Amino acid sequence: MAYLMPSEFVTKMVDAGEAKIFMSTKDTVIRAYMAGAILALAAAFAVTVAVQTGSHLVGSMLFPVGFCMLYLLGFDLLTGVFTLCPLALMDKRPGVTVGGLMRNWTLVFIGNFAGSLTTAVMMAIVLTFGFTVDPSTVPVAAKIGTIGESRTVGYAAHGAAGMLTLFIRGVMCNWMVSTGVVGAMVSSTVSGKVIAMWMPIMVFFFMGFEHSIVNMFLFPSGLMLGGKFGLYDYFIWNELPTVLGNLVGGITFVGLTLYSTHVRTGPKRSAA
Repeated sequence: MAYLMPSEFVTKMVDAGEAKIFMSTKDTVIRAYMAGAILALAAAFAVTVAVQTGSHLVGSMLFPVGFCMLYLLGFDLLTGVFTLCPLALMDKRPGVTVGGLMRNWTLVFIGNFAGSLTTAVMMAIVLTFGFTVDPSTVPVAAKIGTIGESRTVGYAAHGAAGMLTLFIRGVMCNWMVSTGVVGAMVSSTVSGKVIAMWMPIMVFFFMGFEHSIVNMFLFPSGLMLGGKFGLYDYFIWNELPTVLGNLVGGITFVGLTLYSTHVRTGPKRSAA
C-alpha cells in the first residue's frame, strides 16, 4: 500500500532522528544549507505571487512547493530535526546522547542560516539591480521590508504580550511544519508524499505563524531592502523566541504525541 500505518511511519521517524544525529558534519551542514536556500527561495516566490495577484491565499497555496522539493531531495530544516532527533534519545537508541542531539541542532541552525542568507543576498541583488534601485519603488522589495518591520518592532510595541504572541505563533508553526515532515513519511509514492506535506505547510504560511528558517530569509532581506528595524529587533523580537517556539511545538504536538501512542504504547485487547 502507498499509505503507511502510524506504527510504521513513527518508527521511521525514530530511525530518521537517529541517522541525523550520527550524520557527518559535512553532510549535516550541506543538507541544512540547501534546505535553507530552497525554503528561502520559496518564501520569495510566495511573497512575489501574493504581491502580483493581491492574494495572500494564492501565495500560501504555492509556498509549499519549496518545502516539498527540499524534503524530496533529503535536505534538513531545523524545525524538522527539532521533532525527529529527540525521538531517538527517548527511544534510548545506542550511542545517542544529549551532546549528539545538540551538535545536530547547532549544525543545522548554522547551515539553514547560511543558506537562507545566501538566497536573501541574491534576491536583494535581483530586486534592486545590484542595489542601484530604491527598494521602496519595487513592490516586492517594499513588501519584504514591511514584513520585517511588522514582525519585529510590531511585537515589541506590545511588550510581554507581544513576546508571548510571538512564542505561541512559533509553537503553532512547527505543529504544522512538523506534521508536514511526518507527511513525507506516510506514503511510499512521490505524489502521496507531496499531498501529505502540502496541506499543513499551506496552513502555517497562510495563518502567519512564525517559522525560524523562513524568517532567516525574510528579516535579513528586509534589512537589506530598507526595513526600519535593526539586528537587535530581529534576533530578540523574532528569531530567538521563534526558535524556542518551534522547538516546543515540534516536540510536544508532533514528536512526543505520535511516539507516545504509536511506539511506546499500542492497541491492547482487554481480557474478559
